[in-house]
Amino acid sequence: MTSPPDPLPPASAPFDLEAIGAGLVFARSLGELADALQAGGPGGVAVVQAPPGTGKTTLVPPLLANLGLGAAAGRGRILVTQPRRVAARSAARRLAALDGSRLGDRVGYSVRGERQTGPGTLIEFVTPGILLNRLLADPGLETAGAVIVDEVHERGLETDLLLGMLHEVRQLRGDLALVAMSATLDAPRFAALIGDADGGGPAPVVDCPSALHPLEAEWAPAAAARLDERGVTRGFLDHVADTAAAAHARDLASGRDCDALVFVPGAWEVSYVAGRLRGRQGAEVLELHGQIGPAEQDRAVSGRAPGGGPRIIVSTSLAESSLTVPGVRLVIDSGLSREPRRDAGRGMSGLVNVSCSRASAEQRAGRAARQGPGRVVRCFDQKTFGAAPAHPTPEIAVADLTGAALILACWGSPGGRGLALPDAPPQSAMDEAVEVLRELGAVNADGLATDLGRALSRVPADPRLARALVDGADAVGVRSAAEAVALVAGDQRAPGADLPRLLAALRAGKDPASRRWSDDVRRMEAIARYERPAAAGPVAAGVAPGFVVALAFPDRVARRVSGDGPERYLLTSGTRAGLPAGSSLSGHEWLAVADVSRAQGRDAAGTGAVIRSAAPLTADAAETAARHLLSETVEARFSQGRVTARKERRLGAIVLASTPVRPSAAEGRAAVSRALEKDGLGGIGWSTAADGLRRRLALLRRELGDPWPDVSEPALLASLEVWLAPELEALAGGVPASGIDLEEPLRRLLPWPEAGRLSELAPERLEVPSGSRVKIDYPDVDDGGRPVVAVKLQECFGWAETPRLVGGRVPVLFHLLSPARRPLAVTDDLASFWSGPYAQVRSEMRGRYPRHPWPEDPWTAPATARTKVRG
Repeated sequence: MTSPPDPLPPASAPFDLEAIGAGLVFARSLGELADALQAGGPGGVAVVQAPPGTGKTTLVPPLLANLGLGAAAGRGRILVTQPRRVAARSAARRLAALDGSRLGDRVGYSVRGERQTGPGTLIEFVTPGILLNRLLADPGLETAGAVIVDEVHERGLETDLLLGMLHEVRQLRGDLALVAMSATLDAPRFAALIGDADGGGPAPVVDCPSALHPLEAEWAPAAAARLDERGVTRGFLDHVADTAAAAHARDLASGRDCDALVFVPGAWEVSYVAGRLRGRQGAEVLELHGQIGPAEQDRAVSGRAPGGGPRIIVSTSLAESSLTVPGVRLVIDSGLSREPRRDAGRGMSGLVNVSCSRASAEQRAGRAARQGPGRVVRCFDQKTFGAAPAHPTPEIAVADLTGAALILACWGSPGGRGLALPDAPPQSAMDEAVEVLRELGAVNADGLATDLGRALSRVPADPRLARALVDGADAVGVRSAAEAVALVAGDQRAPGADLPRLLAALRAGKDPASRRWSDDVRRMEAIARYERPAAAGPVAAGVAPGFVVALAFPDRVARRVSGDGPERYLLTSGTRAGLPAGSSLSGHEWLAVADVSRAQGRDAAGTGAVIRSAAPLTADAAETAARHLLSETVEARFSQGRVTARKERRLGAIVLASTPVRPSAAEGRAAVSRALEKDGLGGIGWSTAADGLRRRLALLRRELGDPWPDVSEPALLASLEVWLAPELEALAGGVPASGIDLEEPLRRLLPWPEAGRLSELAPERLEVPSGSRVKIDYPDVDDGGRPVVAVKLQECFGWAETPRLVGGRVPVLFHLLSPARRPLAVTDDLASFWSGPYAQVRSEMRGRYPRHPWPEDPWTAPATARTKVRG
């Protein structure tokens, strides 16, 4: 639940901007910003564009307070958003120190699970999520006089939503000041977005020159590939660690007593590189990422302790732009970042490793030159840098939007309609998110939030987890439900994807995030006790985490695939996924999967997706949690010429039981129709007679058109009930396809009275001069070829005029054969053949086949199928 705001503070002395801004480049832009804000009336609006390290985060909030835009003038405090908790704490601590006040008095912060504010707080640093919750609870934001949205260039989803919502608040509250701050050159975009509420054009942009000192750039590409099918390669991480150690040692040897900052994409990579550096490096090695506790984060970003030695901080992109780490003069950049991606086909979303944008690489490099000349060593080449995207991908374009859709529904802008956002959400992703909310009961038919939806929005977790909290409380107990939701909602990584193992570590206080998790559990317990629905049925305590996860993500309930290895699972959604190699969950029959993402290689067990976190389930718990996915159907199939059926009980895509049954007539017909639509009429098979008739009809259709029927495969499949109904009934009733001949059904298509001329227009056989009746080989149905008669040359002596079919429209193509029935000539002009090429054929064949007639004059020789001796 959102904590109640502190009461407005009493009048307070202004901030000493001269003292606070000493040595900060942005101090020179304060006058311009003050003019821009005051020109906008009681509540000004502006965009600040200033590179990292210029001091904008430190100086802009006290400037607004001194201008009378905040609590000092009785109008509410100045709220400043920072995209990360560690950045909010660090910024508040720094400003309070420069102000000479105690943290939590004039300057404070609020992040999830932690708050340092009081009645006298003038400036409060918050995360975007905290401010979004306050907006939903107080749409007029009456306790704030100004809002500063920092690091808008990072394009975080919550920050984008804030910009649109705050723009609407300013349309209602003209006295609310709004400042957006960006570290890149994308400021005009945000100026147009948050422009004056009265339509006065874009917001003014206040620029600030770079604060960077000279920066030396080096390129140190690795011989090993950076990424493979499993993620970041160990060989590349070894290269990053070795490069960092050598570069830092070189700086220290040259007399530069500086700290180093190493950028890698994720928490696991941070731990790996830090572990490789420890023990062989004289410097202190620290880690900085979202999965360590607040104390460890603050220690990494607060600079050296008095008398401390050189340090190497290994960090994720957390230290990229919203934090200044004192003492850093050397940056080692892997050139990789971890960004959200949504896989709509598999219903998965998660973080993937990608090349960081050029803007991110420049900001990382700039960390080395904030306090003096610096150096950046990039562990990739210039070609890779040039091929990288210019800016980070906006999170709204690639992330799961379920949480965002709930916020928008509570705000009164379903799907983001009518809200001025930097980028519109992808329609398909938003539609899927709204459908999830409908299934949860969080939105009504109009897309607006229900009472339950508003309750779920107060839970600091994905809406599906929030619903699992209130639904699971009676089934597993309020405490267990709160623990499970806090476990999955946190940003700790489960070792080997094993959530119960992580839960045990958090309960025992052995994980750095235990304190924050405990705070989240208490907060969620309070929500669950307030919003308890009807019981879902008792569930064994041992599977409580799995049951709550299954309630949240029933489409991710998974069952082990028998005979396919102990680590391969089929999810109810139909996706196959594998456990990480060596996972302690391997072999469990049922799992509730909280996180699954795309991957290949050993970790994905050959499935293309890897389970990142899960908990064991029993079969009964799986069916209870995902009961709306239970179905019992008769699955009839037509294969190998016969209809068979099985009665299947399913949980989504997972088959729970399957027994053979006799299909009904309707089920059999449907099975036959499906098979024929998929595999064509070949599933029944064409007899020689049926195939011959179909070819004859196809020629007539081609040459004469209506009323001769279209016997192509698509046309026949489209009219099965017209010409094949009795046979379909027979197949559906169990008659094998071998007992069906398609010749008679095809005759049902013959038009009357034209059918009486079938043998005349397209006869089966052709009588040749020898008296033989030779079968006519008609072309394939989809072939534009000619009817062919293959006959021995001697049987055609004296035949001058080539016969024609279809009322004289189509000449027969003759394949004249040797006595051994090998082709001698192909012609549709017999007269020309006898007058010309025959002489050459005669000279070549008479010696080879002397017992057969080869007369000089084929016109008068009797046609025969016999040899000369017998003749």
